[in-house]
Amino acid sequence: MDAQLPACVRIASIRRVAFMMSNAIGDTLISMVIVQNLRASGIDVCVFGTHVHALRHWFPHVEIHPLPHEADCAALLEPFDAVVQMHRHQPFAQLAYAHPHVIDLHDVEYGTWSGCMAERFAQFSRTQFGVAASTTNNGIVAPATLKHRRFRHRVVIHPEASTDDKRWSRESFIALARRLQALGYEVCFVIAPSERARWSGLEQRGIAAPEFDDLHALACWLYESGWFIGNDSGIGHLASNLSIPTVSLFRRRAVAERWRPAWGTVRVVLPRQWIPTARLKEKFWRQALTCRRVVTVFRQLAEQA
Repeated sequence: MDAQLPACVRIASIRRVAFMMSNAIGDTLISMVIVQNLRASGIDVCVFGTHVHALRHWFPHVEIHPLPHEADCAALLEPFDAVVQMHRHQPFAQLAYAHPHVIDLHDVEYGTWSGCMAERFAQFSRTQFGVAASTTNNGIVAPATLKHRRFRHRVVIHPEASTDDKRWSRESFIALARRLQALGYEVCFVIAPSERARWSGLEQRGIAAPEFDDLHALACWLYESGWFIGNDSGIGHLASNLSIPTVSLFRRRAVAERWRPAWGTVRVVLPRQWIPTARLKEKFWRQALTCRRVVTVFRQLAEQA
Protein backbone atom coordinates (compact mmCIF):
# COMPACT_ATOMS: atom_id res chain seq x y z
CA MET A 1 0.00 0.00 0.00
CA ASP A 2 1.18 3.54 -0.68
CA ALA A 3 -0.10 7.05 -1.29
CA GLN A 4 -0.63 6.47 -5.01
CA LEU A 5 -3.95 5.31 -6.35
CA PRO A 6 -3.65 1.71 -7.55
CA ALA A 7 -2.85 1.66 -11.26
CA CYS A 8 -5.99 -0.31 -12.06
CA VAL A 9 -8.22 2.32 -10.44
CA ARG A 10 -8.94 5.46 -12.44
CA ILE A 11 -9.97 8.64 -10.66
CA ALA A 12 -13.09 8.85 -12.78
CA SER A 13 -14.15 5.39 -11.62
CA ILE A 14 -14.04 6.23 -7.92
CA ARG A 15 -17.49 6.99 -6.62
CA ARG A 16 -17.41 5.57 -3.10
CA VAL A 17 -14.49 5.50 -0.64
CA ALA A 18 -14.17 3.96 2.82
CA PHE A 19 -11.80 5.63 5.29
CA MET A 20 -10.47 3.60 8.21
CA MET A 21 -9.47 6.16 10.81
CA SER A 22 -6.35 6.04 12.97
CA ASN A 23 -6.43 5.12 16.65
CA ALA A 24 -5.06 8.62 17.41
CA ILE A 25 -7.25 11.71 17.88
CA GLY A 26 -4.95 14.10 16.04
CA ASP A 27 -4.45 11.77 13.08
CA THR A 28 -8.22 11.34 12.87
CA LEU A 29 -8.93 15.08 12.74
CA ILE A 30 -6.22 15.63 10.14
CA SER A 31 -7.48 12.72 8.04
CA MET A 32 -10.93 14.30 7.98
CA VAL A 33 -9.32 16.92 5.68
CA ILE A 34 -9.23 14.25 2.98
CA VAL A 35 -12.79 13.22 3.74
CA GLN A 36 -13.97 16.82 3.42
CA ASN A 37 -12.13 17.32 0.13
CA LEU A 38 -13.40 14.10 -1.41
CA ARG A 39 -16.97 14.84 -0.39
CA ALA A 40 -16.70 18.37 -1.84
CA SER A 41 -15.62 16.84 -5.16
CA GLY A 42 -18.66 14.57 -5.30
CA ILE A 43 -17.15 11.35 -3.94
CA ASP A 44 -19.23 9.49 -1.38
CA VAL A 45 -17.11 8.77 1.71
CA CYS A 46 -17.99 6.46 4.58
CA VAL A 47 -15.82 6.80 7.69
CA PHE A 48 -15.06 4.12 10.30
CA GLY A 49 -13.23 4.83 13.55
CA THR A 50 -13.37 4.96 17.32
CA HIS A 51 -12.55 8.64 17.90
CA VAL A 52 -14.42 9.93 14.86
CA HIS A 53 -17.50 8.00 15.96
CA ALA A 54 -17.27 9.67 19.38
CA LEU A 55 -17.17 13.02 17.52
CA ARG A 56 -19.87 12.13 14.99
CA HIS A 57 -22.12 14.97 16.19
CA TRP A 58 -19.36 17.40 15.12
CA PHE A 59 -19.39 16.02 11.57
CA PRO A 60 -23.16 15.84 10.93
CA HIS A 61 -22.89 15.61 7.14
CA VAL A 62 -20.56 12.60 7.08
CA GLU A 63 -21.58 8.94 7.31
CA ILE A 64 -19.65 7.69 10.34
CA HIS A 65 -19.61 4.23 11.92
CA PRO A 66 -17.67 2.58 14.77
CA LEU A 67 -14.51 0.75 13.83
CA PRO A 68 -15.45 -2.79 12.76
CA HIS A 69 -13.68 -6.01 13.66
CA GLU A 70 -10.90 -6.78 11.20
CA ALA A 71 -12.49 -10.14 10.37
CA ASP A 72 -15.58 -8.30 9.10
CA CYS A 73 -13.71 -5.90 6.80
CA ALA A 74 -13.79 -7.94 3.60
CA ALA A 75 -17.59 -8.14 3.49
CA LEU A 76 -18.05 -4.61 4.81
CA LEU A 77 -15.72 -2.99 2.27
CA GLU A 78 -16.87 -4.86 -0.83
CA PRO A 79 -19.19 -2.03 -2.06
CA PHE A 80 -16.38 0.55 -2.04
CA ASP A 81 -14.15 1.47 -4.98
CA ALA A 82 -11.17 2.26 -2.74
CA VAL A 83 -10.21 2.15 0.94
CA VAL A 84 -7.95 4.70 2.63
CA GLN A 85 -6.01 4.18 5.86
CA MET A 86 -3.45 6.67 7.17
CA HIS A 87 -1.01 4.13 8.59
CA ARG A 88 0.09 0.83 7.12
CA HIS A 89 -0.38 -1.21 10.28
CA GLN A 90 -3.19 0.46 12.23
CA PRO A 91 -6.00 0.27 12.86
CA PHE A 92 -5.75 -2.82 10.62
CA ALA A 93 -2.51 -4.58 9.75
CA GLN A 94 -3.97 -6.84 7.04
CA LEU A 95 -6.35 -4.44 5.31
CA ALA A 96 -4.87 -5.19 1.88
CA TYR A 97 -6.26 -8.72 2.17
CA ALA A 98 -9.77 -7.33 2.74
CA HIS A 99 -9.96 -5.10 -0.35
CA PRO A 100 -8.04 -4.96 -3.67
CA HIS A 101 -7.65 -1.16 -3.73
CA VAL A 102 -6.18 0.04 -0.43
CA ILE A 103 -4.29 3.33 -0.15
CA ASP A 104 -2.17 4.27 2.84
CA LEU A 105 -0.64 7.68 3.51
CA HIS A 106 2.81 6.61 4.69
CA ASP A 107 4.60 8.41 1.86
CA VAL A 108 2.59 11.59 2.43
CA GLU A 109 3.62 11.57 6.09
CA TYR A 110 7.29 10.68 5.62
CA GLY A 111 8.02 11.70 2.03
CA THR A 112 9.02 14.98 0.45
CA TRP A 113 5.57 16.56 0.60
CA SER A 114 5.67 20.11 2.00
CA GLY A 115 3.82 21.77 4.84
CA CYS A 116 2.15 20.45 7.95
CA MET A 117 0.12 17.24 7.80
CA ALA A 118 -3.21 18.97 7.12
CA GLU A 119 -1.60 20.83 4.21
CA ARG A 120 -0.06 17.59 2.94
CA PHE A 121 -3.42 15.85 3.05
CA ALA A 122 -5.00 18.73 1.13
CA GLN A 123 -2.26 18.39 -1.50
CA PHE A 124 -2.81 14.64 -1.62
CA SER A 125 -6.52 15.18 -2.26
CA ARG A 126 -5.67 17.44 -5.17
CA THR A 127 -2.87 15.46 -6.78
CA GLN A 128 -4.14 11.91 -6.22
CA PHE A 129 -7.91 12.33 -6.36
CA GLY A 130 -8.10 15.34 -8.66
CA VAL A 131 -9.85 17.64 -6.17
CA ALA A 132 -9.76 20.99 -7.95
CA ALA A 133 -9.92 23.34 -4.94
CA SER A 134 -8.47 21.42 -2.02
CA THR A 135 -8.66 22.87 1.49
CA THR A 136 -7.35 22.16 4.98
CA ASN A 137 -10.87 22.56 6.34
CA ASN A 138 -12.04 19.22 7.73
CA GLY A 139 -15.72 20.13 8.00
CA ILE A 140 -16.07 20.20 11.79
CA VAL A 141 -19.23 21.97 12.99
CA ALA A 142 -20.07 22.73 16.62
CA PRO A 143 -23.47 21.72 18.02
CA ALA A 144 -25.81 24.71 18.00
CA THR A 145 -26.35 24.55 21.77
CA LEU A 146 -22.76 25.55 22.49
CA LYS A 147 -21.29 29.06 22.71
CA HIS A 148 -17.75 29.44 21.42
CA ARG A 149 -15.28 30.57 24.11
CA ARG A 150 -18.06 31.30 26.59
CA PHE A 151 -15.53 31.07 29.44
CA ARG A 152 -12.75 33.25 28.05
CA HIS A 153 -10.70 33.24 31.26
CA ARG A 154 -10.47 29.44 31.32
CA VAL A 155 -7.10 28.14 30.19
CA VAL A 156 -7.03 24.45 29.38
CA ILE A 157 -3.69 22.72 29.82
CA HIS A 158 -3.02 19.27 28.41
CA PRO A 159 0.24 18.11 30.01
CA GLU A 160 0.28 14.67 28.41
CA ALA A 161 1.16 13.19 25.01
CA SER A 162 1.24 9.83 23.29
CA THR A 163 4.92 9.25 24.09
CA ASP A 164 7.23 10.44 26.83
CA ASP A 165 9.60 12.25 24.46
CA LYS A 166 6.81 14.74 23.65
CA ARG A 167 6.04 15.63 27.27
CA TRP A 168 7.27 18.81 28.90
CA SER A 169 8.07 18.24 32.57
CA ARG A 170 5.47 17.96 35.34
CA GLU A 171 7.22 20.68 37.34
CA SER A 172 7.12 23.07 34.38
CA PHE A 173 3.41 22.56 33.78
CA ILE A 174 2.60 23.14 37.45
CA ALA A 175 4.75 26.28 37.48
CA LEU A 176 2.96 27.45 34.33
CA ALA A 177 -0.43 26.90 35.99
CA ARG A 178 0.60 28.98 38.98
CA ARG A 179 1.84 31.81 36.78
CA LEU A 180 -1.42 31.87 34.84
CA GLN A 181 -3.48 31.78 38.02
CA ALA A 182 -1.50 34.78 39.28
CA LEU A 183 -2.50 36.57 36.07
CA GLY A 184 -6.16 35.97 36.91
CA TYR A 185 -6.93 32.95 34.72
CA GLU A 186 -8.87 29.85 35.70
CA VAL A 187 -6.57 26.93 34.92
CA CYS A 188 -7.80 23.39 34.27
CA PHE A 189 -5.77 20.33 33.35
CA VAL A 190 -7.16 17.75 30.90
CA ILE A 191 -5.93 14.29 31.89
CA ALA A 192 -7.17 10.91 30.69
CA PRO A 193 -8.07 8.26 33.29
CA SER A 194 -4.99 6.22 32.39
CA GLU A 195 -2.77 9.28 32.96
CA ARG A 196 -4.09 10.46 36.31
CA ALA A 197 -1.66 8.46 38.43
CA ARG A 198 1.14 10.71 37.12
CA TRP A 199 -0.77 13.82 38.19
CA SER A 200 -1.86 13.09 41.74
CA GLY A 201 -1.98 16.07 44.09
CA LEU A 202 -3.25 18.68 41.62
CA GLU A 203 -6.30 19.55 43.71
CA GLN A 204 -4.10 20.24 46.73
CA ARG A 205 -2.25 22.72 44.54
CA GLY A 206 -5.52 24.41 43.56
CA ILE A 207 -5.51 23.07 40.00
CA ALA A 208 -8.76 21.59 38.67
CA ALA A 209 -8.69 18.43 36.54
CA PRO A 210 -12.28 17.70 35.47
CA GLU A 211 -13.30 14.27 34.21
CA PHE A 212 -15.36 13.64 31.07
CA ASP A 213 -17.58 10.77 30.08
CA ASP A 214 -16.29 10.66 26.52
CA LEU A 215 -14.48 12.60 23.81
CA HIS A 216 -17.68 14.38 22.77
CA ALA A 217 -18.16 15.78 26.29
CA LEU A 218 -14.53 16.94 26.34
CA ALA A 219 -14.93 18.62 22.94
CA CYS A 220 -18.04 20.48 24.13
CA TRP A 221 -16.24 21.75 27.23
CA LEU A 222 -13.12 22.65 25.28
CA TYR A 223 -15.16 24.56 22.66
CA GLU A 224 -16.48 26.86 25.39
CA SER A 225 -13.03 27.43 26.95
CA GLY A 226 -10.92 30.50 26.28
CA TRP A 227 -7.42 29.17 25.64
CA PHE A 228 -5.37 26.02 25.26
CA ILE A 229 -1.75 25.16 26.07
CA GLY A 230 -0.27 21.71 25.59
CA ASN A 231 2.28 19.33 24.19
CA ASP A 232 2.23 17.97 20.65
CA SER A 233 -0.90 15.86 21.10
CA GLY A 234 -4.31 14.98 19.75
CA ILE A 235 -6.05 17.28 22.24
CA GLY A 236 -3.94 20.14 20.90
CA HIS A 237 -5.18 19.38 17.38
CA LEU A 238 -8.74 19.26 18.72
CA ALA A 239 -8.41 22.67 20.40
CA SER A 240 -6.99 24.15 17.21
CA ASN A 241 -9.74 22.50 15.16
CA LEU A 242 -12.32 24.14 17.45
CA SER A 243 -10.65 27.56 16.90
CA ILE A 244 -9.52 27.84 20.51
CA PRO A 245 -6.36 30.01 20.57
CA THR A 246 -3.61 27.47 21.10
CA VAL A 247 -0.04 27.43 22.38
CA SER A 248 1.63 24.22 21.24
CA LEU A 249 4.92 23.01 22.74
CA PHE A 250 7.32 21.10 20.49
CA ARG A 251 10.74 19.63 21.15
CA ARG A 252 12.17 20.22 17.65
CA ARG A 253 11.49 22.57 14.75
CA ALA A 254 11.29 19.81 12.13
CA VAL A 255 8.63 18.00 14.16
CA ALA A 256 6.67 21.23 14.59
CA GLU A 257 6.75 22.02 10.88
CA ARG A 258 5.14 18.67 10.11
CA TRP A 259 2.81 18.18 13.07
CA ARG A 260 1.77 21.66 14.18
CA PRO A 261 -1.98 22.18 14.59
CA ALA A 262 -3.37 23.56 11.35
CA TRP A 263 -6.47 25.50 12.32
CA GLY A 264 -7.36 28.73 14.11
CA THR A 265 -4.79 30.84 15.93
CA VAL A 266 -1.78 28.77 16.96
CA ARG A 267 1.57 29.74 18.44
CA VAL A 268 4.28 27.08 18.36
CA VAL A 269 6.84 27.34 21.15
CA LEU A 270 10.24 25.69 20.68
CA PRO A 271 13.19 25.28 23.06
CA ARG A 272 16.00 27.78 22.84
CA GLN A 273 18.48 26.58 20.25
CA TRP A 274 21.64 26.88 22.36
CA ILE A 275 22.03 23.12 22.79
CA PRO A 276 24.42 21.60 20.19
CA THR A 277 23.71 18.40 18.22
CA ALA A 278 20.37 16.74 17.57
CA ARG A 279 20.97 14.04 20.20
CA LEU A 280 21.51 16.58 22.97
CA LYS A 281 18.56 18.66 21.80
CA GLU A 282 16.32 15.61 22.16
CA LYS A 283 17.71 14.87 25.61
CA PHE A 284 17.62 18.36 27.11
CA TRP A 285 14.76 20.11 25.28
CA ARG A 286 12.66 20.31 28.45
CA GLN A 287 15.32 22.35 30.22
CA ALA A 288 15.72 24.59 27.17
CA LEU A 289 11.97 25.33 27.06
CA THR A 290 11.35 27.57 30.06
CA CYS A 291 8.11 28.43 31.79
CA ARG A 292 8.91 32.11 31.31
CA ARG A 293 9.12 31.62 27.54
CA VAL A 294 5.75 29.86 27.39
CA VAL A 295 4.08 32.54 29.52
CA THR A 296 5.52 35.26 27.30
CA VAL A 297 4.12 33.64 24.15
CA PHE A 298 0.76 33.10 25.84
CA ARG A 299 0.53 36.75 26.91
CA GLN A 300 1.37 37.88 23.40
CA LEU A 301 -1.36 35.59 22.08
CA ALA A 302 -3.85 36.87 24.65
CA GLU A 303 -3.23 40.45 23.56
CA GLN A 304 -4.00 39.57 19.94
CA ALA A 305 -6.74 36.94 20.05
